Amino acid sequence: MRIPAHSVCTAIRDDIVTGVFERGSRLTEEQLARRYGVSRVPVREALRTLESEGFVTTRRHVGACVAEPTEQEAADLLEIRALLEPLGAARAAQRRTEAHLKVLRGLVRLGQERARRGRGEDLRSLGGWFHETLAQASGSPGLTALLTQLRHKIAWMYAVEESARPVEEWAEHGAIVDAVARGDADRARALTALHAERSRGAHRLRVSTSQHHVNTASARN
Repeated sequence: MRIPAHSVCTAIRDDIVTGVFERGSRLTEEQLARRYGVSRVPVREALRTLESEGFVTTRRHVGACVAEPTEQEAADLLEIRALLEPLGAARAAQRRTEAHLKVLRGLVRLGQERARRGRGEDLRSLGGWFHETLAQASGSPGLTALLTQLRHKIAWMYAVEESARPVEEWAEHGAIVDAVARGDADRARALTALHAERSRGAHRLRVSTSQHHVNTASARN
């Protein structure tokens, strides 16, 4: 694999989130540079960034390792998201552009169509794009970055069950977009808070299978 140096951080993060690198396993610069076809310099910079984000930790006499979050840390993420996503929706109602609305409405149409047809395999990615676009519509780069980081970490720590009420869920998305389009910040905030609370029950904490070693075998595949 060879990727651009500026994409190394994203690639390592994706491999952590998807379990290529298990929790607690060592991450050596040499191993990562070989996997992604880059020098050790961008790898070193990426590890520093990922440590600041909470995906990587540095252990004395060991070096960089995939972090091993506690159950409390995982629970905190859902609570933080439940606070920040409504704020983002309220900001979006005040700052969204017509381009944001066009994308959001298009995603809602697709989501509602897939939900009616029982295409559950498409709904998770559509939901991710919806919330990413809603965050971008907030007009706050800092808030958007926080919400994006939260989604990555939640995907890493939790398995999300397929929704038992996909049609209703996408109706909720549509109602949020309607409130954003009208510039109704209070309603956008309230609807998003309710949506986040309802979705918490679908999250199941992943069982940690961390192993304290260099995960070279899976890294090379």
